Amino acid sequence: MGFPRHDQTLATISEGPGEPAGPAPLFVLRVATGKDAGKSRVLDWNVAPRVLVGQSRLCELAVGDPRVSRRHLAIAPAGHGVRVTDLGSTNGTRVNGLRIVEALLTGGEAIDIGDSSIKLVRAGSLPERTGATRGAFGRVLGTSAEMERLFALAERLAPSPLPLLVEGETGTGKELLAEAIHEMGPRAGGPLVVHDCSAYAGDDALVALFGGTLAGVLEQAHGGTLVLDEVGDLPDAAQARLATFVERGILQRFAATPPVRVDVRIIATTRRDLERLVQDGAFREELLYRLVGARLELPPLRERRGDVEVLARHFWSLFGAPGALPRTFALTLAQYDWPGNVRELEHAIARRVALGDELSGALQPRSGGGASSGRRAGTDFLDGILEMNLAMPHARQRVIDEFEQRYVERAIAEHGGNVSRAAAASGLTRRYFHMLRSKSKKQGQDPK
Repeated sequence: MGFPRHDQTLATISEGPGEPAGPAPLFVLRVATGKDAGKSRVLDWNVAPRVLVGQSRLCELAVGDPRVSRRHLAIAPAGHGVRVTDLGSTNGTRVNGLRIVEALLTGGEAIDIGDSSIKLVRAGSLPERTGATRGAFGRVLGTSAEMERLFALAERLAPSPLPLLVEGETGTGKELLAEAIHEMGPRAGGPLVVHDCSAYAGDDALVALFGGTLAGVLEQAHGGTLVLDEVGDLPDAAQARLATFVERGILQRFAATPPVRVDVRIIATTRRDLERLVQDGAFREELLYRLVGARLELPPLRERRGDVEVLARHFWSLFGAPGALPRTFALTLAQYDWPGNVRELEHAIARRVALGDELSGALQPRSGGGASSGRRAGTDFLDGILEMNLAMPHARQRVIDEFEQRYVERAIAEHGGNVSRAAAASGLTRRYFHMLRSKSKKQGQDPK
């Protein structure tokens, strides 16, 4: 499946193996013994792509057992079975008496957590999805079953005013999904403001959110959407005031101004387990409850192994590489776990295109050709880096910085100096593209 060179996406496409023939089974979780015996939850993956089990009332199956962790385990589809994953619980998870970290189940097993036992029961077949395959949600693409389920849920949530929590590992595309939800909802004509919660501490975090003499990001997003990127990094004082604001919608700046009502939808993103942070006293429980009108989770790339080659071909074309993606390179990419997910894969392809190496980044390199002719100071630049005798991480970062500067310069030039169009065509979020451009300016490479 090919993509245009400047397709405006951060692709998350899957060509995973086909599922077994016949309709997928419908499973039910039923608490067999323990405080909540008799409680049950139907596992309809078309409604909830992943089910959390734990003490927290935000879990899809809340179990009031004091020996169960707040967010104890997760259950997700795996072909015609289910994958059970212990989420670092205090007292562990056992399946048929055997302690597990992760297990694939087919029905009939007993899952023991704390003093409770939960049966996984097969109960007929899942209703088949109707209608055409979406293949995309806004600028996020995907044809895998995991992404189709995510798109269906995002599509239902986009028109809602509910605050959302978007979870996922670094590099999975959380911010891009948040942007797509804004663009597909009724607030698309309003502002979209992205706030990096990790960039501010103490009073600076409060002023950035609520404003001082000038409006903070909450006021700036009035009538639109505020994306709180990495909300788990907010300091405690900012969490407390934000919880009050989410409940009441009334904002008071730190300057001597009257309180104002602000109409804003909040989408928070996090790479961290907020339930664990609550348990550790590092995140306010009342804020978590108010932010989770609904939650969406982007699966890591390693759980969609079929994505890798298709994504690689997409980025190969996007970065203007000549010819097809080399087969040996594609096979090597498919064997890597991608801890940095789609972003790491994108950077690996970018380095391969810029430098002509057979492998890229954290992958063990093989011998390969030099940088393609016609690129500014390609081989000379690499020789210069090597002659510095830097440690590998520092040398690699120099190469990445150089590529990013060249890419931003080229993208802006190809779009006649229009930075917004260049950002969209790059497949990056607007904020990230502007960050790269600002970095280029600081390093004396201002592409205008």
